[in-house]
Amino acid sequence: MLTAVVGINWGDEGKGRMVDLLSEKFDVVMRYQGGNNAGHTVINEKGRFILNLLPSGIFREDTVNVMGPGMVVDLEHLTKEIDAIRKQGIEITPEHLVISDRATICMPYHKMMDILEEERLADKKFGSTRRGIAPVYADKYMKKTLRMGDLKHPEILRDKLVDIVEWKNLTVAGGYKHEPVSADDMYDWLMTYGMHFVPYIKDTTEFLTSAVNKGKNLMFEAQLGALRDIDFGIYPYTSSSSTIAAYAPIGSGIPAQRLTNVVGIMKAYSSCVGEGPFTCELFGAEAHELREAGGEYGAATGRPRRVGGFDVVASKYGVLVQGANELALTKLDVLSYLEKIPVCVAYDVNGVRVDKFPSGPELEAAKPVYEYLPGWKCDISKARSFSELPKEAQDYVRYIEKAVGSKIKYVSVGAGRDEYFEM
Repeated sequence: MLTAVVGINWGDEGKGRMVDLLSEKFDVVMRYQGGNNAGHTVINEKGRFILNLLPSGIFREDTVNVMGPGMVVDLEHLTKEIDAIRKQGIEITPEHLVISDRATICMPYHKMMDILEEERLADKKFGSTRRGIAPVYADKYMKKTLRMGDLKHPEILRDKLVDIVEWKNLTVAGGYKHEPVSADDMYDWLMTYGMHFVPYIKDTTEFLTSAVNKGKNLMFEAQLGALRDIDFGIYPYTSSSSTIAAYAPIGSGIPAQRLTNVVGIMKAYSSCVGEGPFTCELFGAEAHELREAGGEYGAATGRPRRVGGFDVVASKYGVLVQGANELALTKLDVLSYLEKIPVCVAYDVNGVRVDKFPSGPELEAAKPVYEYLPGWKCDISKARSFSELPKEAQDYVRYIEKAVGSKIKYVSVGAGRDEYFEM
């Protein structure tokens, strides 16, 4: 079984929590795109963890975790992330974690260029996390990057690095008028933070093909959501990689394989970090109460998330492009404080009611059409079956399921690993 767990909306849907939960059924869990620009929060019996680069199956002792060739890896950040969870008693070994030799290394100058460009854009900025993601993916497609496999050949790594840094300084010093990048400093950084990962580096195509041939169950874990995809998202306010489920086998290293299942994750309301159109956005006291109730602050950056009611238009589109045949609805319990629950049922685009997710100027001009559904005003965190929910909560779940056109299989009613039920 090859299952992708993906975000339906703007990211921050609770994928890490669901991957941690579902990973019990899988032999291998893989991240297939992105870098440390988003975070997955996992709460289990071992503690509370925030992961930026590591797959969320890392807490299962019998699960192999893979960082695929579609990822970009900040070696310094990965070192510190592993050190942090080791201090909480989680052991990580080369048998437990596999890093693709084709994954791209995100260098310190990528982060620097990310910051320089955001500052140059000023009030027109994209809302970058300033962690170097767009610059490193740009360099990847310019064929001007180092890959994890290069760490296995330090005798030729320096020569490659010198050539890349010379090219990079044409932009850093010549364009941004910043102090040039030092090849010696970058080499020292690679030696300090990279060499201890050499035992973890493997050909993931060979490794995962072998796992498939042995009948192993594989899970692909996405970062962010459909609306942050470089091709299908709210361009240019997107990530720089493909967050779509169809890319999962490619970004993991087994492009010839086909998915057997796609689980889409979406919240019972909407949240968004960063710039760009977010049609369903709420403001003022209504937004503040929802943000506080849901603890809506970015796991990677700590930034307050923009919030809104459940967005039918965006979610229906997300389900479509992800090809989700099953859904997990998270944070239903957060809405328990509301007497009336806001739902964005359509968009108003220049006076015309729109039910399909638009793009470009039409999306920028869109305004929300809100309706309100009855709330339940009681604690639902102890519910372990659909029948244990109050009628209003049952009606809300069924409404969302019908509106987006895909079956809801999992409902989360709390942050803990056991605070959910299957439909």
